[in-house]
Amino acid sequence: MPETRADASQWIALEDHWSAHNYHPLDVVIARGEGIWVWDVEGKKYLDFLAAYSALNQGYGHPRIVEALTRQAKELALTSRAFRNDRFGPFCRKLSQLLGYDKTLMMNTGAEAVETAVKACRRWGYRSKGVPAGEAEIIVFDGNFHGRTTTIISFSTDEGARGDFGPYTPGFRVAPYGDVEATRAMVNDRTVAILVEPIQGEGGVVIPPADFLPGLRALCDERKVLLICDEIQSGLGRAGSLLAHTLSGIRADGVTIGKALSGGLYPVSAFLADDAVMDVFDPGSHGSTYGGNPLACAVAEAAMDVLVEEGLVEHSARLGVHLEERLRAIEVDFIEEIRVAGLWAGIQFSPSVGGARKISEALQAKGLLCKETHVHTLRLAPPLVIKQEELDMALDILEGVLLSL
Repeated sequence: MPETRADASQWIALEDHWSAHNYHPLDVVIARGEGIWVWDVEGKKYLDFLAAYSALNQGYGHPRIVEALTRQAKELALTSRAFRNDRFGPFCRKLSQLLGYDKTLMMNTGAEAVETAVKACRRWGYRSKGVPAGEAEIIVFDGNFHGRTTTIISFSTDEGARGDFGPYTPGFRVAPYGDVEATRAMVNDRTVAILVEPIQGEGGVVIPPADFLPGLRALCDERKVLLICDEIQSGLGRAGSLLAHTLSGIRADGVTIGKALSGGLYPVSAFLADDAVMDVFDPGSHGSTYGGNPLACAVAEAAMDVLVEEGLVEHSARLGVHLEERLRAIEVDFIEEIRVAGLWAGIQFSPSVGGARKISEALQAKGLLCKETHVHTLRLAPPLVIKQEELDMALDILEGVLLSL
């Protein structure tokens, strides 16, 4: 454990003065992390129940991933795609086979992966479906969160993320999340894709009705429309499956992944699809200087090996059952809804509580870190390496705080 160094206020003051105020973080200044635990600059130890929005599914500083990063960094970190490197092809094969698609297109951030999917769908629509140039439409859903680029916020329904950043990019129609028939009514001859989160993470771990994703799959098959699932938060074990949408018994035409793809050590993302979609890209049509660099490939390969070989996906599914049982056993009358998928939960509180921020601050004081979303929802997302006794420790803290309100 690090020695006590100073009061956290000096770091908070520096951040408030020198950084743009585009976040409202909890006032904890983390200095070190290991597994599911973090320590702040004052030496206090916390359980992390946010896992960097699922980027840390493998936990802080997993030794296999750290070793892969340090070894590759000494050999070769970046070539750009102007040249080939010995890590890129093998990793694309491994990831494509693991997730069951013909091809992988690597990028860096989740938003870049979504932008890549949007470009692929539009070009596919023009070249394969015959949509008139410049008229392609993609259906998205209210409550969505796919990133923060100007194109992506153009179809956000969150005014906090969208307001005063226009003019907005056209070509998107917003349907009610979970409503197949309303979506069906929006599909027309210009529709090239439906872009959906199998579970809306930023929205508060919102789980759609069981018939929603199968209904979208049938609709896309009927109308020759691509189904694209954004698995950046929901995938890679978080919901108890490598890809959350497969829990509904369907297969998307393409998926976006990121966050846990690198185990929290390096920005890596990808768009995966079969040849019929991916072959719309030709040299010069899309790219990234850092996308697919050898360091990213080495880190992501180790991160995937940890997920698979250490059984973290199955572990998430098993412990998720226990998580839900414990949450539903908490007897307070201000919980309106509990939503659980694997080691991922959203607790919806009634407005009478005064917002979930006060709960997250009370939990911080007790040594448990998690974060509110959309005012009245608390998200729980521990690293998937958590043990049941550690999960129970955290849930005991949560229950104690809720019972004291």
